Amino acid sequence: MSEQTNRTEKDVLTTGEVARICNVASRTVSKWFDSGQLKGYRIPGSKDRRIPMSNLLAFMKQHQIPMDGLMSGNPRLLVVDSDRASCETLRQVLVEQTRYEVRTVATAFEAGLECERFRPHVMLLDLHLSGGDAHAVLQMVRSSEELQMTRVIGVSNRITEGQAGQVAASGFDAVIRKPFTVRQIIEIVERSYSIAA
Repeated sequence: MSEQTNRTEKDVLTTGEVARICNVASRTVSKWFDSGQLKGYRIPGSKDRRIPMSNLLAFMKQHQIPMDGLMSGNPRLLVVDSDRASCETLRQVLVEQTRYEVRTVATAFEAGLECERFRPHVMLLDLHLSGGDAHAVLQMVRSSEELQMTRVIGVSNRITEGQAGQVAASGFDAVIRKPFTVRQIIEIVERSYSIAA
């Protein structure tokens, strides 16, 4: 029940929530809505308006409204790695040492489902994902309106510094090589989160 509530709150916003995100008055949001500039719907039998997150993102981009208001709450981190044991260890350490919400998955398919539900701010994506293509996951994130704020960090134990630069140039926001320390992960997440904000 609570997961559904959280999902609804992320997917659909009230005019007050949109006003806080855009740093404007609620009546300004109502004007945007009533003039048709900001797409949404009215609650049947009520004057209350609701704006889907995808519509808000498109509106903010179109009108060059800063996205920093979207980054409220704790950073959400999704770890996508076939090595479930190391994934779980990393999750436990990060939950103990940071304020992050951390989820882990082991396949490209699970990554797609979890992105839809969790809307991560930052994704650590194993470049050598078994049973799936890391670049396909990256393209899924890049093509989704709802995931425009997600920063994707490639992770690998098989690439050189030069190859890491090539991978970053192919659309990843950054690349980190294994083995890494928890401190390195925290630094790269904080840096990525502040860029997204």
